[in-house]
Amino acid sequence: DPSQLLRPNAPILPKPPALVCTMMLPDILICFLLNPVGSPSVLAELLFMFHIVSVSGWLILCLCVLSWRGAMIEAEQGTEPHPSAHRKETARPAELQGPAPLQPVAFKRVERVEAVREAFRHAWKGYRTFAWGHDELKPVSKTYGEWFGLGLTLIDALDTMWILDLKEEFEEAKRWVETELSFSKNVDVNLFESTIRILGGLLSTYHLTGDTLFLDKAKDIGSRLMPAFNTPSKIPFSDVNIGKGTAHPPRWTADSTVAEVTSIQLEFRELSRLTQDPQYQKAVDEVTRRVHRLDGKHDGLVPMFININSGKFTHRGVFTLGARADSYYEYLLKQWLQGGKKEAALLEDYLQAVEGVKRNLLGQTSPSKLIFVGELSHGRLNPKMDHLVCFLPGTLALGAHNGLPADHMELAVQLMETCHQMYAQMETGLSPEIVLFNLKDPAGRDIDVKPADRHNLLRPETVESLFYMYRFTQDHKYQDWGWEIMQSFNKYTRVPSGGYTSIGNVRDPVNPGPKDKMESFFLGETLKYLFLLFSDDPELVSLDKFVFNTEAHPLPIWPSTS
Repeated sequence: DPSQLLRPNAPILPKPPALVCTMMLPDILICFLLNPVGSPSVLAELLFMFHIVSVSGWLILCLCVLSWRGAMIEAEQGTEPHPSAHRKETARPAELQGPAPLQPVAFKRVERVEAVREAFRHAWKGYRTFAWGHDELKPVSKTYGEWFGLGLTLIDALDTMWILDLKEEFEEAKRWVETELSFSKNVDVNLFESTIRILGGLLSTYHLTGDTLFLDKAKDIGSRLMPAFNTPSKIPFSDVNIGKGTAHPPRWTADSTVAEVTSIQLEFRELSRLTQDPQYQKAVDEVTRRVHRLDGKHDGLVPMFININSGKFTHRGVFTLGARADSYYEYLLKQWLQGGKKEAALLEDYLQAVEGVKRNLLGQTSPSKLIFVGELSHGRLNPKMDHLVCFLPGTLALGAHNGLPADHMELAVQLMETCHQMYAQMETGLSPEIVLFNLKDPAGRDIDVKPADRHNLLRPETVESLFYMYRFTQDHKYQDWGWEIMQSFNKYTRVPSGGYTSIGNVRDPVNPGPKDKMESFFLGETLKYLFLLFSDDPELVSLDKFVFNTEAHPLPIWPSTS
Protein backbone atom coordinates (compact mmCIF):
# COMPACT_ATOMS: atom_id res chain seq x y z
CA ASP A 1 0.00 0.00 0.00
CA PRO A 2 1.80 3.19 -1.18
CA SER A 3 0.05 5.25 1.50
CA GLN A 4 2.02 3.36 4.16
CA LEU A 5 5.19 4.93 2.78
CA LEU A 6 4.11 8.29 4.13
CA ARG A 7 3.70 7.45 7.76
CA PRO A 8 6.89 6.23 9.45
CA ASN A 9 9.64 8.41 10.82
CA ALA A 10 8.04 11.84 10.73
CA PRO A 11 10.99 14.11 11.53
CA ILE A 12 9.35 16.90 13.52
CA LEU A 13 8.59 15.31 16.86
CA PRO A 14 8.00 16.78 20.29
CA LYS A 15 11.31 16.92 22.12
CA PRO A 16 11.46 15.18 25.51
CA PRO A 17 11.99 17.66 28.34
CA ALA A 18 15.43 16.22 29.01
CA LEU A 19 16.47 16.93 25.41
CA VAL A 20 15.17 20.48 25.64
CA CYS A 21 17.17 20.97 28.82
CA THR A 22 20.28 19.49 27.20
CA MET A 23 20.01 21.95 24.33
CA MET A 24 19.46 24.90 26.68
CA LEU A 25 22.02 24.01 29.39
CA PRO A 26 24.87 26.12 27.95
CA ASP A 27 22.68 29.23 27.95
CA ILE A 28 21.56 28.56 31.53
CA LEU A 29 25.15 28.04 32.73
CA ILE A 30 26.32 31.23 31.01
CA CYS A 31 23.47 33.11 32.64
CA PHE A 32 24.61 31.98 36.11
CA LEU A 33 28.30 32.56 35.42
CA LEU A 34 27.66 36.11 34.27
CA ASN A 35 25.25 36.80 37.12
CA PRO A 36 26.52 34.83 40.17
CA VAL A 37 23.96 34.35 42.90
CA GLY A 38 26.52 34.03 45.68
CA SER A 39 25.88 30.40 46.53
CA PRO A 40 27.54 27.39 44.84
CA SER A 41 24.61 25.28 45.96
CA VAL A 42 22.37 27.04 43.44
CA LEU A 43 24.32 25.70 40.47
CA ALA A 44 24.62 22.27 42.05
CA GLU A 45 20.89 22.21 42.60
CA LEU A 46 20.27 23.20 38.98
CA LEU A 47 22.54 20.43 37.68
CA PHE A 48 20.90 17.89 39.95
CA MET A 49 17.49 18.93 38.65
CA PHE A 50 18.77 18.65 35.05
CA HIS A 51 19.74 14.99 35.58
CA ILE A 52 16.40 14.01 37.08
CA VAL A 53 14.28 16.14 34.77
CA SER A 54 10.90 14.86 33.66
CA VAL A 55 7.77 16.74 32.71
CA SER A 56 7.20 17.70 36.32
CA GLY A 57 10.91 18.29 36.85
CA TRP A 58 10.91 20.69 33.89
CA LEU A 59 8.13 22.72 35.47
CA ILE A 60 10.10 22.88 38.73
CA LEU A 61 13.13 24.11 36.79
CA CYS A 62 11.00 26.83 35.22
CA LEU A 63 9.82 27.91 38.69
CA CYS A 64 13.40 28.02 39.98
CA VAL A 65 14.58 30.15 37.07
CA LEU A 66 11.57 32.42 37.52
CA SER A 67 12.33 32.96 41.19
CA TRP A 68 16.10 33.44 40.66
CA ARG A 69 16.07 35.61 37.57
CA GLY A 70 12.55 37.06 37.32
CA ALA A 71 11.88 35.66 33.80
CA MET A 72 10.52 32.24 33.01
CA ILE A 73 12.14 29.98 30.40
CA GLU A 74 9.54 27.72 28.84
CA ALA A 75 9.82 24.56 26.80
CA GLU A 76 9.82 25.02 23.02
CA GLN A 77 6.23 25.36 21.86
CA GLY A 78 6.29 24.73 18.13
CA THR A 79 6.26 20.96 18.59
CA GLU A 80 2.81 20.66 20.12
CA PRO A 81 0.46 18.24 18.31
CA HIS A 82 -1.38 19.79 15.40
CA PRO A 83 -4.83 21.15 16.36
CA SER A 84 -6.41 18.54 14.09
CA ALA A 85 -5.41 15.91 16.64
CA HIS A 86 -8.22 17.27 18.86
CA ARG A 87 -6.23 16.94 22.07
CA LYS A 88 -7.04 19.34 24.85
CA GLU A 89 -4.08 20.83 26.66
CA THR A 90 -4.01 20.53 30.42
CA ALA A 91 -4.25 24.01 31.90
CA ARG A 92 -1.11 25.28 33.58
CA PRO A 93 -1.30 25.84 37.33
CA ALA A 94 -2.43 29.33 38.24
CA GLU A 95 1.00 30.31 39.51
CA LEU A 96 2.49 29.69 36.06
CA GLN A 97 -0.05 31.80 34.17
CA GLY A 98 1.28 35.17 33.09
CA PRO A 99 2.70 37.24 30.26
CA ALA A 100 3.89 35.62 27.04
CA PRO A 101 7.23 33.87 27.64
CA LEU A 102 10.36 35.75 26.64
CA GLN A 103 12.68 32.90 25.72
CA PRO A 104 11.05 30.61 23.13
CA VAL A 105 11.15 32.99 20.15
CA ALA A 106 14.88 32.71 19.35
CA PHE A 107 14.93 29.04 20.26
CA LYS A 108 11.96 28.25 18.00
CA ARG A 109 13.47 30.30 15.18
CA VAL A 110 16.63 28.19 15.06
CA GLU A 111 14.72 24.93 15.23
CA ARG A 112 12.25 25.94 12.56
CA VAL A 113 14.86 27.29 10.16
CA GLU A 114 16.83 24.06 10.51
CA ALA A 115 13.66 22.02 10.00
CA VAL A 116 13.16 23.72 6.62
CA ARG A 117 16.78 23.06 5.65
CA GLU A 118 16.33 19.41 6.63
CA ALA A 119 13.11 19.20 4.61
CA PHE A 120 14.85 20.66 1.57
CA ARG A 121 17.75 18.23 1.90
CA HIS A 122 15.30 15.34 2.19
CA ALA A 123 13.40 16.47 -0.90
CA TRP A 124 16.65 17.07 -2.77
CA LYS A 125 17.89 13.61 -1.85
CA GLY A 126 14.88 12.11 -3.58
CA TYR A 127 15.29 14.31 -6.65
CA ARG A 128 19.04 13.70 -6.86
CA THR A 129 18.65 9.94 -6.47
CA PHE A 130 15.65 9.24 -8.66
CA ALA A 131 15.08 12.23 -10.98
CA TRP A 132 18.39 14.04 -11.49
CA GLY A 133 18.23 16.38 -14.48
CA HIS A 134 14.55 15.68 -15.11
CA ASP A 135 11.58 17.96 -14.55
CA GLU A 136 9.82 16.40 -11.57
CA LEU A 137 10.30 13.72 -8.94
CA LYS A 138 7.77 10.92 -8.50
CA PRO A 139 8.82 10.02 -4.96
CA VAL A 140 6.56 7.06 -4.22
CA SER A 141 7.48 5.10 -7.34
CA LYS A 142 11.07 6.41 -7.12
CA THR A 143 11.21 7.69 -10.66
CA TYR A 144 10.67 10.94 -12.56
CA GLY A 145 8.19 12.75 -14.75
CA GLU A 146 8.88 15.05 -17.70
CA TRP A 147 7.04 18.16 -18.82
CA PHE A 148 9.55 20.06 -20.93
CA GLY A 149 12.63 17.92 -20.32
CA LEU A 150 14.62 20.90 -19.04
CA GLY A 151 15.34 20.06 -15.40
CA LEU A 152 12.54 22.25 -14.04
CA THR A 153 12.92 21.21 -10.41
CA LEU A 154 16.67 21.85 -10.44
CA ILE A 155 16.38 25.31 -12.01
CA ASP A 156 13.42 26.27 -9.82
CA ALA A 157 15.43 25.33 -6.72
CA LEU A 158 18.70 27.12 -7.50
CA ASP A 159 17.99 30.35 -5.65
CA THR A 160 16.32 28.46 -2.80
CA MET A 161 19.56 26.56 -2.20
CA TRP A 162 21.50 29.81 -2.22
CA ILE A 163 19.12 31.49 0.22
CA LEU A 164 19.15 28.43 2.52
CA ASP A 165 22.98 28.43 2.38
CA LEU A 166 23.10 24.91 0.96
CA LYS A 167 26.26 25.61 -1.00
CA GLU A 168 27.30 22.00 -1.63
CA GLU A 169 23.94 21.18 -3.20
CA PHE A 170 24.02 24.46 -5.11
CA GLU A 171 27.47 23.82 -6.60
CA GLU A 172 26.41 20.39 -7.83
CA ALA A 173 23.30 21.87 -9.45
CA LYS A 174 25.36 24.66 -10.99
CA ARG A 175 27.65 22.09 -12.62
CA TRP A 176 24.61 20.48 -14.23
CA VAL A 177 23.44 23.84 -15.57
CA GLU A 178 26.91 24.50 -16.96
CA THR A 179 27.49 21.11 -18.57
CA GLU A 180 24.07 19.59 -19.27
CA LEU A 181 21.40 22.27 -19.65
CA SER A 182 20.63 22.97 -23.30
CA PHE A 183 17.65 24.77 -24.79
CA SER A 184 18.42 23.51 -28.31
CA LYS A 185 15.61 20.98 -28.14
CA ASN A 186 12.68 20.23 -30.38
CA VAL A 187 10.18 20.60 -27.56
CA ASP A 188 7.05 22.64 -26.94
CA VAL A 189 7.10 24.64 -23.72
CA ASN A 190 4.41 26.75 -22.10
CA LEU A 191 5.39 30.42 -22.36
CA PHE A 192 4.14 31.30 -18.88
CA GLU A 193 5.54 28.29 -17.02
CA SER A 194 8.94 28.43 -18.68
CA THR A 195 9.15 32.18 -18.06
CA ILE A 196 8.32 32.13 -14.37
CA ARG A 197 10.27 28.95 -13.54
CA ILE A 198 13.25 28.90 -15.92
CA LEU A 199 13.82 32.51 -16.98
CA GLY A 200 12.84 33.83 -13.56
CA GLY A 201 14.92 31.22 -11.75
CA LEU A 202 18.03 31.93 -13.82
CA LEU A 203 17.72 35.72 -13.48
CA SER A 204 17.22 35.48 -9.74
CA THR A 205 20.18 33.16 -9.29
CA TYR A 206 22.35 35.53 -11.34
CA HIS A 207 21.43 38.42 -9.06
CA LEU A 208 22.05 36.45 -5.87
CA THR A 209 25.37 34.95 -6.96
CA GLY A 210 26.76 37.36 -9.56
CA ASP A 211 27.67 34.37 -11.74
CA THR A 212 27.22 35.26 -15.43
CA LEU A 213 26.61 31.61 -16.30
CA PHE A 214 23.02 32.10 -15.20
CA LEU A 215 22.58 35.36 -17.11
CA ASP A 216 23.89 33.72 -20.29
CA LYS A 217 21.40 30.88 -19.89
CA ALA A 218 18.63 33.41 -19.20
CA LYS A 219 19.43 35.25 -22.46
CA ASP A 220 19.30 31.95 -24.33
CA ILE A 221 15.88 30.87 -23.10
CA GLY A 222 14.49 34.42 -23.28
CA SER A 223 15.36 34.80 -26.95
CA ARG A 224 13.91 31.38 -27.75
CA LEU A 225 10.56 32.35 -26.20
CA MET A 226 10.14 35.50 -28.33
CA PRO A 227 8.29 33.80 -31.26
CA ALA A 228 5.28 33.55 -28.93
CA PHE A 229 4.62 37.26 -29.52
CA ASN A 230 4.23 36.90 -33.30
CA THR A 231 0.42 37.15 -33.30
CA PRO A 232 -1.98 39.59 -35.01
CA SER A 233 -2.93 41.14 -31.68
CA LYS A 234 0.50 40.99 -30.01
CA ILE A 235 -1.16 38.91 -27.29
CA PRO A 236 1.24 35.95 -27.16
CA PHE A 237 0.61 32.32 -28.01
CA SER A 238 0.59 29.98 -25.03
CA ASP A 239 3.14 27.50 -26.41
CA VAL A 240 6.55 27.80 -28.06
CA ASN A 241 8.81 25.24 -29.69
CA ILE A 242 12.17 26.49 -28.43
CA GLY A 243 14.11 24.39 -30.93
CA LYS A 244 12.18 25.29 -34.09
CA GLY A 245 11.30 28.86 -33.16
CA THR A 246 7.58 28.38 -33.76
CA ALA A 247 4.59 29.09 -31.54
CA HIS A 248 0.93 28.10 -31.35
CA PRO A 249 -2.13 28.26 -29.09
CA PRO A 250 -3.16 25.28 -26.97
CA ARG A 251 -4.85 22.48 -28.91
CA TRP A 252 -8.21 23.03 -27.24
CA THR A 253 -8.72 26.77 -27.90
CA ALA A 254 -7.51 29.83 -29.80
CA ASP A 255 -7.44 31.76 -26.54
CA SER A 256 -4.69 32.40 -24.05
CA THR A 257 -5.41 32.78 -20.36
CA VAL A 258 -5.21 36.31 -19.01
CA ALA A 259 -2.97 35.31 -16.11
CA GLU A 260 -0.45 33.68 -18.42
CA VAL A 261 -0.04 36.60 -20.83
CA THR A 262 0.09 39.23 -18.05
CA SER A 263 2.42 37.38 -15.65
CA ILE A 264 5.61 37.26 -17.69
CA GLN A 265 6.37 40.97 -17.52
CA LEU A 266 8.68 41.11 -14.50
CA GLU A 267 11.04 38.60 -16.07
CA PHE A 268 11.19 39.98 -19.62
CA ARG A 269 11.51 43.57 -18.39
CA GLU A 270 14.45 42.57 -16.20
CA LEU A 271 16.06 40.68 -19.07
CA SER A 272 15.95 43.86 -21.18
CA ARG A 273 17.47 45.90 -18.37
CA LEU A 274 20.35 43.46 -17.92
CA THR A 275 21.08 42.90 -21.62
CA GLN A 276 20.34 46.45 -22.80
CA ASP A 277 18.17 44.83 -25.48
CA PRO A 278 14.74 46.50 -25.51
CA GLN A 279 12.92 43.82 -27.51
CA TYR A 280 11.92 41.79 -24.46
CA GLN A 281 10.40 44.66 -22.49
CA LYS A 282 8.79 46.12 -25.61
CA ALA A 283 6.91 42.87 -26.24
CA VAL A 284 5.50 42.47 -22.74
CA ASP A 285 4.79 46.17 -22.21
CA GLU A 286 2.65 46.09 -25.35
CA VAL A 287 0.58 43.28 -23.83
CA THR A 288 0.13 45.32 -20.66
CA ARG A 289 -0.95 48.41 -22.60
CA ARG A 290 -3.50 46.49 -24.64
CA VAL A 291 -5.05 44.81 -21.61
CA HIS A 292 -5.16 48.18 -19.83
CA ARG A 293 -7.32 49.62 -22.64
CA LEU A 294 -9.58 46.62 -23.19
CA ASP A 295 -13.34 46.67 -22.79
CA GLY A 296 -14.98 43.90 -20.81
CA LYS A 297 -13.58 44.55 -17.35
CA HIS A 298 -15.95 44.69 -14.38
CA ASP A 299 -14.87 47.22 -11.75
CA GLY A 300 -11.25 46.50 -12.61
CA LEU A 301 -11.73 42.73 -12.63
CA VAL A 302 -10.75 40.87 -15.81
CA PRO A 303 -12.22 37.77 -17.49
CA MET A 304 -10.11 34.62 -17.62
CA PHE A 305 -9.45 34.35 -21.38
CA ILE A 306 -8.20 36.58 -24.18
CA ASN A 307 -8.18 35.80 -27.91
CA ILE A 308 -4.82 35.93 -29.67
CA ASN A 309 -6.35 37.02 -33.00
CA SER A 310 -8.76 39.73 -31.90
CA GLY A 311 -6.90 40.68 -28.74
CA LYS A 312 -10.23 40.85 -26.89
CA PHE A 313 -11.51 39.18 -23.74
CA THR A 314 -13.69 36.10 -24.16
CA HIS A 315 -15.91 34.17 -21.73
CA ARG A 316 -16.83 37.42 -20.02
CA GLY A 317 -19.35 36.02 -17.55
CA VAL A 318 -16.95 34.80 -14.85
CA PHE A 319 -14.57 36.87 -12.73
CA THR A 320 -12.20 35.19 -10.31
CA LEU A 321 -8.92 35.68 -8.48
CA GLY A 322 -8.24 31.97 -8.85
CA ALA A 323 -6.79 29.94 -11.70
CA ARG A 324 -6.33 31.70 -15.06
CA ALA A 325 -6.62 35.22 -13.60
CA ASP A 326 -4.77 35.29 -10.27
CA SER A 327 -1.31 36.57 -11.09
CA TYR A 328 -2.63 39.33 -13.38
CA TYR A 329 -3.47 41.26 -10.22
CA GLU A 330 -0.22 40.31 -8.50
CA TYR A 331 1.90 41.58 -11.40
CA LEU A 332 0.11 44.93 -11.63
CA LEU A 333 1.43 45.81 -8.19
CA LYS A 334 4.81 44.15 -8.60
CA GLN A 335 5.60 45.79 -11.94
CA TRP A 336 4.76 49.14 -10.37
CA LEU A 337 7.20 48.36 -7.56
CA GLN A 338 9.85 46.95 -9.90
CA GLY A 339 9.86 50.15 -11.96
CA GLY A 340 10.22 52.43 -8.96
CA LYS A 341 6.51 53.33 -8.58
CA LYS A 342 6.56 55.44 -11.74
CA GLU A 343 4.09 53.68 -14.06
CA ALA A 344 0.74 55.22 -13.15
CA ALA A 345 -1.39 52.94 -15.34
CA LEU A 346 -0.24 49.87 -13.42
CA LEU A 347 -1.15 51.41 -10.08
CA GLU A 348 -4.48 52.64 -11.45
CA ASP A 349 -5.42 49.15 -12.66
CA TYR A 350 -4.34 47.58 -9.37
CA LEU A 351 -6.31 49.97 -7.18
CA GLN A 352 -9.41 49.57 -9.36
CA ALA A 353 -9.10 45.80 -9.11
CA VAL A 354 -8.87 45.83 -5.31
CA GLU A 355 -12.00 47.97 -5.17
CA GLY A 356 -13.64 45.53 -7.58
CA VAL A 357 -12.79 42.65 -5.26
CA LYS A 358 -14.30 44.46 -2.30
CA ARG A 359 -17.49 45.35 -4.19
CA ASN A 360 -18.09 42.09 -6.02
CA LEU A 361 -16.19 39.11 -4.65
CA LEU A 362 -16.17 39.28 -0.85
CA GLY A 363 -18.43 37.04 1.20
CA GLN A 364 -18.73 36.02 4.84
CA THR A 365 -19.38 32.59 6.31
CA SER A 366 -22.37 32.07 8.56
CA PRO A 367 -20.74 30.08 11.41
CA SER A 368 -17.54 32.05 12.13
CA LYS A 369 -17.87 35.18 9.97
CA LEU A 370 -14.79 34.37 7.92
CA ILE A 371 -14.22 36.79 5.04
CA PHE A 372 -13.47 35.06 1.74
CA VAL A 373 -12.96 35.90 -1.95
CA GLY A 374 -15.50 34.09 -4.10
CA GLU A 375 -16.19 34.12 -7.83
CA LEU A 376 -18.64 36.31 -9.70
CA SER A 377 -20.48 34.03 -12.11
CA HIS A 378 -22.96 35.79 -14.41
CA GLY A 379 -23.81 38.35 -11.76
CA ARG A 380 -24.03 35.98 -8.77
CA LEU A 381 -21.44 35.31 -6.07
CA ASN A 382 -20.27 31.72 -6.02
CA PRO A 383 -18.77 30.95 -2.55
CA LYS A 384 -15.90 29.00 -4.13
CA MET A 385 -12.28 29.87 -3.45
CA ASP A 386 -9.16 28.30 -4.94
CA HIS A 387 -6.12 27.86 -2.73
CA LEU A 388 -4.38 29.97 -5.37
CA VAL A 389 -6.35 33.00 -4.10
CA CYS A 390 -4.34 32.85 -0.87
CA PHE A 391 -1.65 34.88 -2.66
CA LEU A 392 -3.90 37.89 -2.08
CA PRO A 393 -3.27 38.62 1.63
CA GLY A 394 0.45 38.90 0.95
CA THR A 395 -0.05 41.07 -2.12
CA LEU A 396 -2.41 43.41 -0.26
CA ALA A 397 0.08 43.66 2.61
CA LEU A 398 2.90 44.43 0.17
CA GLY A 399 0.86 47.25 -1.32
CA ALA A 400 -0.02 48.68 2.08
CA HIS A 401 3.66 48.56 3.06
CA ASN A 402 4.38 50.70 0.01
CA GLY A 403 1.92 53.44 0.85
CA LEU A 404 -1.36 52.13 -0.53
CA PRO A 405 -4.58 52.51 1.52
CA ALA A 406 -4.54 51.14 5.06
CA ASP A 407 -7.77 49.22 4.52
CA HIS A 408 -5.82 46.96 2.15
CA MET A 409 -3.93 45.72 5.20
CA GLU A 410 -7.15 45.27 7.16
CA LEU A 411 -8.51 43.05 4.40
CA ALA A 412 -5.19 41.18 4.25
CA VAL A 413 -5.48 40.30 7.95
CA GLN A 414 -9.03 38.99 7.46
CA LEU A 415 -8.16 36.92 4.41
CA MET A 416 -5.04 35.54 6.06
CA GLU A 417 -7.22 34.15 8.84
CA THR A 418 -9.46 32.51 6.24
CA CYS A 419 -6.52 30.91 4.43
CA HIS A 420 -5.24 29.65 7.78
CA GLN A 421 -8.64 28.09 8.48
CA MET A 422 -8.53 26.33 5.11
CA TYR A 423 -5.69 24.34 6.68
CA ALA A 424 -6.73 24.22 10.32
CA GLN A 425 -10.23 22.90 9.64
CA MET A 426 -8.95 19.93 7.63
CA GLU A 427 -8.20 16.65 9.37
CA THR A 428 -4.64 16.54 8.02
CA GLY A 429 -3.97 20.22 8.69
CA LEU A 430 -3.45 20.74 4.94
CA SER A 431 -5.64 22.79 2.65
CA PRO A 432 -7.54 21.34 -0.29
CA GLU A 433 -7.17 22.77 -3.78
CA ILE A 434 -10.65 24.37 -3.75
CA VAL A 435 -13.11 25.07 -0.92
CA LEU A 436 -16.76 26.07 -0.65
CA PHE A 437 -17.89 28.42 2.11
CA ASN A 438 -21.04 28.02 4.19
CA LEU A 439 -23.28 31.08 3.86
CA LYS A 440 -26.49 29.68 5.35
CA ASP A 441 -26.11 27.24 8.24
CA PRO A 442 -24.73 28.87 11.43
CA ALA A 443 -24.50 25.45 13.09
CA GLY A 444 -22.45 23.90 10.28
CA ARG A 445 -18.81 24.02 9.25
CA ASP A 446 -17.38 27.16 7.70
CA ILE A 447 -15.67 25.21 4.96
CA ASP A 448 -16.81 22.31 2.81
CA VAL A 449 -14.87 20.47 0.14
CA LYS A 450 -16.13 18.49 -2.83
CA PRO A 451 -14.53 15.04 -3.15
CA ALA A 452 -12.86 16.02 -6.43
CA ASP A 453 -11.19 19.05 -4.80
CA ARG A 454 -9.68 17.42 -1.71
CA HIS A 455 -6.16 17.11 -3.08
CA ASN A 456 -3.15 19.09 -1.88
CA LEU A 457 -0.35 19.80 -4.34
CA LEU A 458 2.18 21.22 -1.82
CA ARG A 459 1.22 24.70 -2.99
CA PRO A 460 2.96 27.84 -1.67
CA GLU A 461 0.32 30.60 -1.69
CA THR A 462 -0.64 30.49 1.98
CA VAL A 463 2.92 30.31 3.32
CA GLU A 464 3.84 33.04 0.84
CA SER A 465 1.25 35.34 2.38
CA LEU A 466 2.27 34.31 5.89
CA PHE A 467 5.79 35.44 5.03
CA TYR A 468 4.60 38.89 3.93
CA MET A 469 2.26 39.24 6.90
CA TYR A 470 4.99 38.39 9.38
CA ARG A 471 7.55 40.67 7.71
CA PHE A 472 5.20 43.63 7.94
CA THR A 473 3.53 43.00 11.33
CA GLN A 474 6.08 40.95 13.34
CA ASP A 475 3.08 39.04 14.73
CA HIS A 476 4.45 35.62 15.69
CA LYS A 477 1.12 33.89 15.13
CA TYR A 478 1.91 33.92 11.42
CA GLN A 479 5.11 31.99 12.08
CA ASP A 480 3.18 29.56 14.27
CA TRP A 481 0.62 28.98 11.53
CA GLY A 482 3.43 28.30 9.08
CA TRP A 483 4.99 25.87 11.53
CA GLU A 484 1.73 23.93 11.76
CA ILE A 485 1.74 23.62 7.98
CA MET A 486 5.38 22.49 7.98
CA GLN A 487 4.58 19.78 10.52
CA SER A 488 1.60 18.60 8.49
CA PHE A 489 3.72 18.39 5.34
CA ASN A 490 6.16 16.22 7.26
CA LYS A 491 3.46 14.03 8.74
CA TYR A 492 1.32 13.39 5.68
CA THR A 493 3.39 14.06 2.54
CA ARG A 494 6.98 13.09 3.37
CA VAL A 495 8.26 9.95 1.64
CA PRO A 496 11.02 8.13 3.59
CA SER A 497 13.21 7.38 0.57
CA GLY A 498 13.36 11.07 -0.32
CA GLY A 499 10.96 13.74 -1.45
CA TYR A 500 7.44 14.90 -0.64
CA THR A 501 4.30 13.93 -2.50
CA SER A 502 1.03 15.58 -3.37
CA ILE A 503 -1.88 13.85 -1.64
CA GLY A 504 -5.41 13.10 -2.80
CA ASN A 505 -7.52 13.62 0.32
CA VAL A 506 -6.80 16.20 3.01
CA ARG A 507 -9.89 15.04 4.90
CA ASP A 508 -8.49 11.55 5.54
CA PRO A 509 -5.51 11.45 7.92
CA VAL A 510 -5.46 7.64 7.87
CA ASN A 511 -5.12 7.31 4.11
CA PRO A 512 -4.38 10.71 2.54
CA GLY A 513 -3.78 9.03 -0.82
CA PRO A 514 -0.30 9.84 -2.15
CA LYS A 515 -0.43 11.11 -5.74
CA ASP A 516 3.26 10.39 -6.40
CA LYS A 517 4.32 13.83 -7.62
CA MET A 518 6.51 16.54 -6.16
CA GLU A 519 5.91 19.76 -8.08
CA SER A 520 8.96 21.89 -8.75
CA PHE A 521 7.34 24.76 -6.86
CA PHE A 522 7.62 22.86 -3.58
CA LEU A 523 11.37 23.53 -3.66
CA GLY A 524 11.18 26.76 -5.65
CA GLU A 525 8.45 28.42 -3.59
CA THR A 526 6.95 26.57 -0.64
CA LEU A 527 10.14 25.76 1.27
CA LYS A 528 11.71 29.09 0.34
CA TYR A 529 8.82 31.07 1.79
CA LEU A 530 8.76 28.88 4.92
CA PHE A 531 12.47 29.51 5.43
CA LEU A 532 12.06 33.26 5.01
CA LEU A 533 9.02 33.22 7.30
CA PHE A 534 11.02 31.61 10.11
CA SER A 535 14.33 33.44 9.52
CA ASP A 536 13.45 36.70 11.33
CA ASP A 537 16.00 38.57 9.20
CA PRO A 538 14.33 41.44 7.28
CA GLU A 539 17.48 41.92 5.21
CA LEU A 540 17.40 38.36 3.91
CA VAL A 541 15.89 39.16 0.50
CA SER A 542 14.69 42.59 1.63
CA LEU A 543 11.23 43.51 0.38
CA ASP A 544 12.47 47.07 -0.08
CA LYS A 545 15.12 45.87 -2.54
CA PHE A 546 13.54 42.86 -4.26
CA VAL A 547 10.19 41.88 -5.70
CA PHE A 548 9.32 38.20 -6.00
CA ASN A 549 7.97 36.87 -9.27
CA THR A 550 5.00 34.54 -9.09
CA GLU A 551 7.34 31.54 -8.74
CA ALA A 552 9.10 33.10 -5.71
CA HIS A 553 12.21 34.16 -7.63
CA PRO A 554 13.42 37.54 -6.28
CA LEU A 555 14.26 40.19 -8.86
CA PRO A 556 15.71 43.59 -7.96
CA ILE A 557 13.67 46.75 -7.72
CA TRP A 558 15.22 49.03 -10.30
CA PRO A 559 17.51 51.77 -9.03
CA SER A 560 16.22 55.30 -9.37
CA THR A 561 17.41 57.17 -12.44
CA SER A 562 16.29 60.56 -11.16
